[in-house]
Amino acid sequence: MTDRSATKSKSQRLERLLEISRTLSATLDLKALLYTIIEVAQELTHSEVASLLLYDEESKELRFEASPGYQHDHLQSIAVPLDSSVAGWIFTNARPMVIQDASEDPRVYRKVDEELGFETHSILGVPLIVKGEPLGVLEAVNKLGEGHYTEDDLAILETLAAQAAVAIENARLLQNIQNANKELKRLDRMKSDFIAIASHELRTPLGLILGHATFLKEIIPTKHQEQMEVIIRSAMRLKDIIEDMATIAHKEQGQSRVRRKPFSMSRMIEETSNSFREEAKSKEIAFEFDVPDNNPLMVEGDREKLDIVLTNLIKNALAFTDPGGQIGVKAEGDGELVKVFVVDTGIGIPEKDVARVFDRFYQVESHLTRKHGGMGLGLSIAKAMVDMHNGQIWCESKEGTGSLFCFIIPKTQKAADNAGKVFVS
Repeated sequence: MTDRSATKSKSQRLERLLEISRTLSATLDLKALLYTIIEVAQELTHSEVASLLLYDEESKELRFEASPGYQHDHLQSIAVPLDSSVAGWIFTNARPMVIQDASEDPRVYRKVDEELGFETHSILGVPLIVKGEPLGVLEAVNKLGEGHYTEDDLAILETLAAQAAVAIENARLLQNIQNANKELKRLDRMKSDFIAIASHELRTPLGLILGHATFLKEIIPTKHQEQMEVIIRSAMRLKDIIEDMATIAHKEQGQSRVRRKPFSMSRMIEETSNSFREEAKSKEIAFEFDVPDNNPLMVEGDREKLDIVLTNLIKNALAFTDPGGQIGVKAEGDGELVKVFVVDTGIGIPEKDVARVFDRFYQVESHLTRKHGGMGLGLSIAKAMVDMHNGQIWCESKEGTGSLFCFIIPKTQKAADNAGKVFVS
């Protein structure tokens, strides 16, 4: 009769353990998970209380992360040392421990009992191990009915601890990811605020600098003209940077809209490319463009924004192509789409960086060694403008050989709407 009763009890505990394993695997709230674990540990081992301690990397001690409600506030302030406690021994040796009579056992950390006004009679503790490394200890304290902890109790608690350790690690990883995402969002907001404020506040003083510099250039002696040209060129470069920042700010604040009108992509490419011929010539770079002879490549889009895309891609090619190199721009129709390519024989992009070239402020080169200037906004702006047209943009590159940038724009509003369902930017 007793054997059948014991077998039934063991069977029920195993069924309960299987049931709770599903709960543990589905719970990602760390605090709720820890309290579920100690409640089940107390229930399955028929103990007065159970607690869970996790290792603190900073203090090199164990700390109570879950314990019965009436003990929790007191235990939170107690750090359990590794060298003079049962939990410390279990954690350090990654082995379970059973103490049937704890009244005189020197291994018991008495500060806990003193703090709680509690009396520990017996302890069953097992390590929480993930990938061979201990992360804490699960303890059951005071077997009910003045009984002793059994091998079944140990087996049950070890099984629970194994499941709990994996669940805790998963919950911790999720929590770390969520915290990292929150921090990234906070930093992104700070970037956006900086861009908006800086672009607004710099416009007025820069306008004054350019205005006065242009005026002075007309009246100063010839011998100072070169120095004035340096001032104006530098101010114009700063103006380009501020315009880039303003474009990003308007996009993020929802102030930037696509104003669709029919225009010829072929004509735009011709005009934009021709505007860079002198710069390319001065840098001894061969520059050509190729558009269909009998196809204007009509697009219903925002010409100004798509001109920004092409301009930034050409600027990028000019910046990273050495004298003697080549740059080419080509456009072609493909059904309801127009494809535009900008290819160069420049320094190329390392494979590890290709996927990030469209990120804001991303610089392929180290900020200590880069010599090509810019703030890493041009390509991110190009991507933003293409995205607004439900298009796609990408880069292919080989370090030391050159780069190819391509963007695809739907020809019509209808094609853009359909493309938005297919393209993933």
